[in-house]
Amino acid sequence: MIQPIIEDSVIERLRSLINGVKNVVITCHLSPDGDAIGSSLALCHVLHRLGKNAMVVTPDMVPRTLSFLPDMRDMVVFTKNEARARGLVEQAQLFFCLDFNDMRRIDKLGELIMQQRGPRVLIDHHLEPQPVFDVVMSFPELSSTCELVFRLLMQLHMLNLIDRYAAQCLYIGMMTDTGNFTYSCENPELYEIQSLLMRRHINKQRLYNLAMNTFSADSLRLQGYALSQKMELFPEHGAALITLTHDDLKQYNYRKGDTEGLVNKPLAIPGIHWVVFFRQDPEYVKVSCRSQGDFSVNDICRNYFNGGGHINAAGGEFYGTMEQAVQVFHRILDERIPKQENEETKQ
Repeated sequence: MIQPIIEDSVIERLRSLINGVKNVVITCHLSPDGDAIGSSLALCHVLHRLGKNAMVVTPDMVPRTLSFLPDMRDMVVFTKNEARARGLVEQAQLFFCLDFNDMRRIDKLGELIMQQRGPRVLIDHHLEPQPVFDVVMSFPELSSTCELVFRLLMQLHMLNLIDRYAAQCLYIGMMTDTGNFTYSCENPELYEIQSLLMRRHINKQRLYNLAMNTFSADSLRLQGYALSQKMELFPEHGAALITLTHDDLKQYNYRKGDTEGLVNKPLAIPGIHWVVFFRQDPEYVKVSCRSQGDFSVNDICRNYFNGGGHINAAGGEFYGTMEQAVQVFHRILDERIPKQENEETKQ
């Protein structure tokens, strides 16, 4: 049985806020992933069924790997259509902030939302939310924001509003944020939620293939190049580093989403328990980190890369050159990560 985890007072306040408004804006973090988009679209769909004028406004473009989701064309991208996005934000009476814990994670869109009078509702599963939200639902122990949205709708007695479309969106977020239910999914209640979503007649195999097993030829070539030519191993520290520069990305016609899942690959190597991936984006070096066990990459991203996340999955941005970012990585090795004798060395 799925237990309620959100306080009744929070549920009642949110119910009152939803009932008292017409125009709603839902947003999520920069470089949105399956959890960010899935939770946003599912919540938007439910609000539509309640008769609300709800819109999803993203701070930047959504990866093409998620283009199969219905209603993607209805989303407004701030960097692509700033005038329309501003109009929606300025008319909104209520804001839902999904899958991020700091308004800096939505760049200039965050500055605009902070200027508005409408209440800001946080629905998130990252550590240490900033004190800028009027209603806070933050549960880092959950697998995904999509799981939290499902639990919220359950406590609002709105499960009947989750149709096949909304169920697909929620399932995508849970699946992608757990690596198809291979990590961050120890709570048995997650599988009860999965079962309830499947009762909405979603096609689990199709969703997996579309979201996690579909790649362009350029994407496969880029990831192969990254692993064969740009991956460095530091077995004495249990670490791996992958770097992709502007020139690397240009060579393989990079599009957003082409490196999805790349950071996880080196964890398959015995003795490697944490990975850092640097990708040189136009305004900064994008940082992605993954780990296994009790090694916290959240601490690394929070202390060195203007970011954060979970113990085993975190990210951030480095404002400098690729060479400077690599220097910081080596400083982390020298200052924080003791050398170890791995099992291969022992043999």
